[in-house]
Amino acid sequence: MKRAGILNRHLAGALAELGHGDGVLVCDAGMPIPKGPRVVDLAFRAGVPSFAEVLDGLLEELVVEGATAATEIHDANPPAAALLGGHFPELDLVPHERLKELSAGAHLIVRTGEAQPYANVLLRCGVFF
Repeated sequence: MKRAGILNRHLAGALAELGHGDGVLVCDAGMPIPKGPRVVDLAFRAGVPSFAEVLDGLLEELVVEGATAATEIHDANPPAAALLGGHFPELDLVPHERLKELSAGAHLIVRTGEAQPYANVLLRCGVFF
């Protein structure tokens, strides 16, 4: 058994398969899940695990070259907007409906237990060299 890092075997395996340019949607419990992408559902109960906990854990494991979130996050969820702005100074913002469309092209969807509006971000994988 691993001692550190991501212990969820489904998530660890999915992360190992990611390549340059692949999309990873980190989403709240209310985000519609499109058919097609691989889904790792971490939701245990409302708020557990939180969007921030999952995002921080993923960012320890991934190289991210870009991120996209819903424009509505600024008004509807200022703490999540601040979290994303701190991690991604050049965060791309699109209408929520567009983010849902883009999520269909993600390689992986990681569902958190977050129960706050618009706690969703689409990450674009980079390379470590």
